[in-house]
Amino acid sequence: MGESGFVREYRKRRRPPGAYLLLLGAVFLNALVQTGLHESGGGYWWAPPVMVLLVVVTVVRVLLAQYLAYTRVTGAGITARRPLRTRTWAWSEVYDIRVEPLPRGSGGTGPRWFTYLYDVDGRRFLLPHLDDWQLADPYAEVSEVCLAAAPQRSLGWERRPDVERRILHGAVRRKALLWGGNFAVAVMLVMFVVTLALVFADRPDHPFLLMVCVPVASGAALSAALQWYWTTRPPRSLARRTD
Repeated sequence: MGESGFVREYRKRRRPPGAYLLLLGAVFLNALVQTGLHESGGGYWWAPPVMVLLVVVTVVRVLLAQYLAYTRVTGAGITARRPLRTRTWAWSEVYDIRVEPLPRGSGGTGPRWFTYLYDVDGRRFLLPHLDDWQLADPYAEVSEVCLAAAPQRSLGWERRPDVERRILHGAVRRKALLWGGNFAVAVMLVMFVVTLALVFADRPDHPFLLMVCVPVASGAALSAALQWYWTTRPPRSLARRTD
């Protein structure tokens, strides 16, 4: 299979997922609150600039992902260009290519199916734009790619137990981080209400502690606890992927 006989490129652009907009809104709201509290004599002077910087970084990253990222598949291997880095794998370095659903709790306004490359060490890498926004049937597309690449692989696409264990551990870590992140956002909203109540009651308030430190610490603690628990008792939704 020479490169001239098999070349695919995926780089269609779509509007950013709504989850990005919700995240930006939450961070920007936090920045406004921190600014108002600082001007009234409370809070920390450096909190608003930090929040604004987070918004700017997120916006830049989304724009780069939309206009620079792509996935290119040839007879030599796969190239994935991300916003700040480009990686290329020869087919002998590719363990598997899998289409996976959007994790629960990630929002439903963007693509629902993504394609990931797993290398021979079990590490996972997103293949940009190879999803259900660009393709009507990502599974069929990936199946065709794997079939075309089979002659370039000495071992075919057989599964290896040691690599599957590493893949499962990575999935557990990501799921724990997702739950921790969602929990941190929920705690931040609760702390926002608590902060407003303290302000209206004319009582001492600590906005940065309540709206930044407490959510981050809560999310990190939940992520660590879930990762420890799921390491020995993986959720069935994850265990099925490696069966």
